[in-house]
Amino acid sequence: MSSQREILNCVGGEWRRPSGSDELVVYNPATGEVLARGRGSSPAEVDEAAQLAARAFAEWRRTPATERVQYLFRLKRLLEENLDDLARTVTEECGKTYDESAGEIKRGIENVEVACGIPSLMQGYNNEDVARGIDEHLYRQPLGVVAAITPFNFPGMIPLWFLPYAIACGNTILVKPSDKTPLTMQKIMRLIEQTGLPPGVVNVVNGAKETVDAILDHPVVRAVSFVGSSPVARYVYTRATANGKRAQCQGGAKNPVIVMPDADLETVPRLVADSAFGCAGQRCLASSLAVVVGEAREPFREAVAELALSRKVGYGLEPGVEMGPVIRRESKDRIEGLIGKGAEEGARVVVDGRGARIRGYEGGFFVRPTVLEDVPPDGVVARTEIFGPVLGLIHVRSIDEAIQLVNRGQYGNMACLFTRSGAAARKFRYEAQAGNIGINVGVAQPIAFYPFAGMKDSFFGDLHGQGRDAVEFYTEKKVVVERWLERL
Repeated sequence: MSSQREILNCVGGEWRRPSGSDELVVYNPATGEVLARGRGSSPAEVDEAAQLAARAFAEWRRTPATERVQYLFRLKRLLEENLDDLARTVTEECGKTYDESAGEIKRGIENVEVACGIPSLMQGYNNEDVARGIDEHLYRQPLGVVAAITPFNFPGMIPLWFLPYAIACGNTILVKPSDKTPLTMQKIMRLIEQTGLPPGVVNVVNGAKETVDAILDHPVVRAVSFVGSSPVARYVYTRATANGKRAQCQGGAKNPVIVMPDADLETVPRLVADSAFGCAGQRCLASSLAVVVGEAREPFREAVAELALSRKVGYGLEPGVEMGPVIRRESKDRIEGLIGKGAEEGARVVVDGRGARIRGYEGGFFVRPTVLEDVPPDGVVARTEIFGPVLGLIHVRSIDEAIQLVNRGQYGNMACLFTRSGAAARKFRYEAQAGNIGINVGVAQPIAFYPFAGMKDSFFGDLHGQGRDAVEFYTEKKVVVERWLERL
């Protein structure tokens, strides 16, 4: 118990122990040991954070954009210098491998870099003589206090999808990290303090539902960014917008990859396996359904099954480990239950990852890579975001059947196609209903200066995270029509 860490808020430049009703417990998923305990933030504590952020906004919005980004340049350097420590913390509380954690932090740093361009990205536009002697101008101005509610699976990267753009645009922000993985954001906040950023511009409030509801209901908070499951994304979007807030809510996914007969069947199975089993399948861009067309069926199944069997599973800080545990014991039980449900519905279990025990880490929450063949297209496995290392295989006869299957799904986060045919690629790119499309890539993750798109039940809102969408989301447009006469 003496080695356990505290879960602390940072509000108005002060570190505080929250005292809400939600009890928070952070585990190391590989060992099952408790890393930290604490309480969530009460509505009164959220109110205090919002009020302090509002006070800080009054001066921060008047700080020139060229000065605001200097803090981000410093943050970029500090994140790079502390990448190893941050990656180890991500692995410790989230369970992914060290390389996956380091890659996550690097993608977060890319967003800090893009936000450093805000003096150009925030520019408005103007016209002289829209009517005789009358000029018109458009200015982008910050909203005020905004909030980001972020998930457990990318505790370093996803806060950095939102935070840099929000403050670069002149807003102040409350960041509510996942109650399962709050320690990474605490370390990032310590680095933010080292930049000299004025107190109250960035605030961290920990908690679960009580804290989230207090943020969604608070009259000072103007906009909410969220990433999580679709049911919670819908809830956050509905409650936030009912309270007059802007909201961008990224939900869940069931990402299909289409494997054409002309695909490179030596390379493609590895790309799909890396996508499906990377981060233990706990990412919204995991390829969880492989739709195999025609004669690609047999060679693809054999190759991907072999890759699933040979993938080294263990503690992500150990060398050579290719996949870590899932986040909680409840997650392990739910995933294994869905594998069983798939078998009951008629799917054939080609590789069974249930009942995994890793030597030396018997208390960990491990599920080995799993492959299910002949998954019923309308069954639970094909429709459910399992959020674990489970790849379902469906066989179809043509690309038209494959696209129909993609578009029939309730989610629209990502869809990928593997082919050598430019015509097939263009058809898929044109017709597939998903926000992020991959052609011969297993994870179609947009770079930081493109929006992280999503459709259907994978996204609620109008403007996405990252890039220009982020600038539009965190600013209001003000149009000024003016005339100057020598005499009025």
